[in-house]
Amino acid sequence: MGASIHAVNAIKGAASNRDRSTQHKIWPCLLKDVVIDHPNQVWCADITYIPMCRGFLYLVAIMGWFSRKVLAWRLSSSMDADFSVEALKEVLAEHGTPEIKISMDGKGRWIDNRMIERLWRSLKYECVYLHAFERGSEAKAVIGKWLTYNNAERPHSTHGILPPNEAYASQTEPVRLAA
Repeated sequence: MGASIHAVNAIKGAASNRDRSTQHKIWPCLLKDVVIDHPNQVWCADITYIPMCRGFLYLVAIMGWFSRKVLAWRLSSSMDADFSVEALKEVLAEHGTPEIKISMDGKGRWIDNRMIERLWRSLKYECVYLHAFERGSEAKAVIGKWLTYNNAERPHSTHGILPPNEAYASQTEPVRLAA
């Protein structure tokens, strides 16, 4: 029996005629006008598909918005909550429970979770789509290597090209880019 956690669910776009009584709870958006200026202030989580030669796997990641550091991740062959709960437990064990609150705008658009959606785009185009994974163990090794590279070496413009690990450790002010 899979673990249940309401805080770790994929958000999907909904047609306007969908029966709202059968959907997951919509939580209030608590991030409007919030300045995110230090690690562990805001985390985001999401699940994406990883294509395999035969079928696909699910990848969950929990990432810090401030640093863009992937704090934990897991791969699974099923969408039960267990692998998401494992990743969340890892983050909580390492970082504690810093005033955790669930926030979402309820619209289910990519922009609502843009930080991690950008991670998925980079991961897929720089790593996943360059491989034809035969086995889950192969996907796990290659994705793990890329996520380590992303955290430790890949420059991010948000913090003046610092990689996420350095931004997390130094707590540098994010660079404000012109719109």
